[in-house]
This record gives sequence, C-alpha cells and structure tokens, in this order.
Amino acid sequence: MKIDRYAARWTQRALLACFCAAIVACVGLSAIARGDPPDDILSRDSVLRDPEIPSLGNPKGDLTIVEFFDYQCPYCRKMAPDLAKLTQEDGNIRLVLKDWPVFGDISVYAAKLALASKYQNKYPQAHQALIETDSKLTVDAVNDRLAKAGVDVAAATADLAAHQKTIDDLLARNSAQAEAFGFQGTPGFIVGTFRVPGVLEMKVFKQVIADARAAAKKHRI
Repeated sequence: MKIDRYAARWTQRALLACFCAAIVACVGLSAIARGDPPDDILSRDSVLRDPEIPSLGNPKGDLTIVEFFDYQCPYCRKMAPDLAKLTQEDGNIRLVLKDWPVFGDISVYAAKLALASKYQNKYPQAHQALIETDSKLTVDAVNDRLAKAGVDVAAATADLAAHQKTIDDLLARNSAQAEAFGFQGTPGFIVGTFRVPGVLEMKVFKQVIADARAAAKKHRI
C-alpha cells in the first residue's frame, strides 16, 4: 500500500509558515484548515512540542509521531500495545499523545486526571493504565485503574484543581489542532510530515514511518 492512499504531505509553505494551514490533496483531500484558529495553536512547535504534554519514547528521536486519541476509543485501545512496542523497538521515535476526548464527559475526566498525573511524574503509568482497559470507563473505574498503576489519585485531583486552566487550555489546543487537520474521529496521527487518519496495520504504519524519515531527509526538516 502506497502512502498516498491514506496520507497527505504538508506543503513546503505550510511547513515554513503555518504548520497545518494547507495539505496537499493526494487522494482528493482539500486544504483542511477550518475556521481561523490562532497561528500559535497551529504552529509546528505547538503541534509537535507542546510543553504541557510529556513525550514518550526517545525525547531526542529523529521522528515525532503525534496521536490524537480518546481513552474510550476502541481503535485507540487496539493500536496502543502495538504502538508502544513499535516505539520501543525502533528506539528513535518521540511519541506525543494528545488527548482529544470526543466520547463524552468520562473521556474528559480521564484525560484531565491522566494529564494531572504528570505533576507527580506518573503520566506514562496513568496513560498505560487507562488506554489498556477493555471495559467502559466510569469515574470509579478511572480512579481505581490509576491507583493500581501507582498514581496518587487524591494528589492528582488536587493538581487538577490547581492547574485547571492549564489543562483546559491544553485540551482546547488539542481539539483545535485535530479539527484543523480534518480528523473525523480518533485515532488520528501526524507522522513526521504525513497526516494519517484512522487505524493502520503495523506493517503499514512502519512503512509510513520509513516514508516520513525519507521525506525529512530529502527536505532537511
């Protein structure tokens, strides 16, 4: 499967000016910017290196993968183990997980509490605990899974209250970016300079990674 069947490259103008202002139409896709969000929300650094989102994998990796996800999304859950394994085996991927809670209030709660866990340096554990669940989440289920993963839920709740605006603003940025990229739901990926909507088999995902690295080398980005 060739990459142009499921992904689109950012134009050079988009890379140099507004990170996601336009996307080349490889399979009939038109430019995806919707509305007129602030440039700083859609800047390259904001998409790839939001300081409020802990990155996983290799912080100095040569390729950044961004995933827009929801803890209740069955496809996100399905891809999570393979994505984690791929990141570990590759050794040179920087993984950025952007909460986009589109499945209702409990998804918002899970996203906020997971993000609040970073203040006790437990974000990776919180994310793994919530993304690996195979049942419908509830407030009690979220709290229980986080506690079993070693997260101090009371401290996370307090940190959430203390950093409410920071976390709310982060989720708003994530949502604005996902909508600007034209994602219709979760998961949605940005792999280097490729936009990848939906679920892919790992062998195809590996090809996307290889193509993204080749593109980065060619264009020196």
